[in-house]
Amino acid sequence: MKGSYDVKSVEETWSLAREFAKEMKPGDVVCLEGDLGAGKTTFTQGLAAALGFRGRVTSPTFCIVQEHGSDDGRLLVHMDLYRLHNEDDVLAIGWEDYLARGAMLVVEWPERAGALIPSDAKRISFHHADDGEESRRITF
Repeated sequence: MKGSYDVKSVEETWSLAREFAKEMKPGDVVCLEGDLGAGKTTFTQGLAAALGFRGRVTSPTFCIVQEHGSDDGRLLVHMDLYRLHNEDDVLAIGWEDYLARGAMLVVEWPERAGALIPSDAKRISFHHADDGEESRRITF
């Protein structure tokens, strides 16, 4: 999926996430970039639902990592690295173990992971739009 999309609601964000989910496979790393409140967790909610993962998806800002399992044994790991400082901190939360297990990693604030982010990671940016409180531009 490529391009920029303007969304005006949670439902439109989830719709984009459903389309993006068609490209996902075990071991993928998805980097979500954007300011606080720009829609990263909302997108992750839609992605998790589209992929059939269980449980409520909330921002992992304070717990840093949330795991979501599926009935077929797949694992989605939602990480918020905002409170971490460097690659060593990211390694300490199990980065390599998750990749070795084939987990799908969805990473907010990926710049904190530095060189740990694989070159083939999928990148999505989120920006507040000027035409309304719920409006966002999502770029793949």
